[in-house]
Amino acid sequence: MTVWDDLVGQERVSDQLAAAARDADALVTAAAAGTPPPEASRMTHAWLFTGPPGAGRNQAARAFAAALQCVSPDRALGGAPGCGFCDGCHTALVGTHADVSSIAAVGSQILVEAMRDTVRKSFTAPANGRWQVILVEDAERLNEKSANAVLKAVEEPAPRTVWLLCAPSIEDVLPTIRSRCRHLNLSTPSVDAVADMLVRREGIEPDVAASVARATQGHVDRARRLATDSAARARRASVLKLPLRVEDVGGALRAAQELVDAAAEDAKQLAEETDGKETEELKAALGAAQGGRLPRGTAGVVKDLEDMQKRRRTRTQRDSLDVALSDLTSFYRDVLALQLGSRVAIANADSEDALERLARGSSPESTLRRIEAIAACGEALDRNVAPLLAVEAMTMALRAG
Repeated sequence: MTVWDDLVGQERVSDQLAAAARDADALVTAAAAGTPPPEASRMTHAWLFTGPPGAGRNQAARAFAAALQCVSPDRALGGAPGCGFCDGCHTALVGTHADVSSIAAVGSQILVEAMRDTVRKSFTAPANGRWQVILVEDAERLNEKSANAVLKAVEEPAPRTVWLLCAPSIEDVLPTIRSRCRHLNLSTPSVDAVADMLVRREGIEPDVAASVARATQGHVDRARRLATDSAARARRASVLKLPLRVEDVGGALRAAQELVDAAAEDAKQLAEETDGKETEELKAALGAAQGGRLPRGTAGVVKDLEDMQKRRRTRTQRDSLDVALSDLTSFYRDVLALQLGSRVAIANADSEDALERLARGSSPESTLRRIEAIAACGEALDRNVAPLLAVEAMTMALRAG
């Protein structure tokens, strides 16, 4: 097992990153020995990973970070960095390596306040590892100020600092930033590749693995969750019943409310799992007295944490709604395929009766309008329209066709 094994269906990208990691290792080794660096190197100081949801761009960046920090003795014998087992690889993969900093959007944006310490750290030498690695998981969510902070750091990086930026597409990143990055584009893995991964890595039964891989159309994380989480399967089954529940105004409004409530419950569950623990750990670090009373002047720090947790709950709710919209789009795409007599494989084979019923009872034009209504709901959510209003508008449009 190596750090590249979790990159499903990305052999080309894995090969390029492995080659760059070998050259990066040679650069560090030469510097330590006081010898001239290699004349040609495939290593660079900034990388941009793009690809559709589920392709694994964050996983690819994390695997590359681990390979850069690999300290396996096999490297000295000609082995490739990225063994997956050494302390450098392991801590980078699980997010505890001192020289691998990860930044992700808590709310709808990455604020400059969240980037300042990271940008400052990027100008320092590695503390223990071989490289100072900065991983920005949601580069498309950088706002103007935080993007400018990143740009300054990428323009004049420290000698042993590497920036790894992840975004859905190259257009989602400022031209001035992306022009300074080496671009790697990941493609959606095939259904067969995802199913094979679930069988090998998760021990999922082949029939179940094939079913969830087909249902998620190659989205690795969602396929893994559907295969291993019964609650996720139940939520998806509920979403796929929605198209048959919007035949009247009352049904459309009830369906919208239930969809938003389910997303809010997801966010609440995550908050219950993480918020209390984070708050207690922060209070302990601040030296709170018995009974929870904080030292003078530290209340603002706890307030900042509470604000961050609130933004995270909002984003979790939006992310849950995004998954539901994706499932609905997949459902109506199957309806359209049946209406047009397409040979495209049906993704939602477990809802075949409902698909055929809607295919017979509507036209391809109305199905396309419904798909457009789902896309419009997603755009409204991106503009911070109140979730219930956005989803109600969608369910009413699904009813009208």
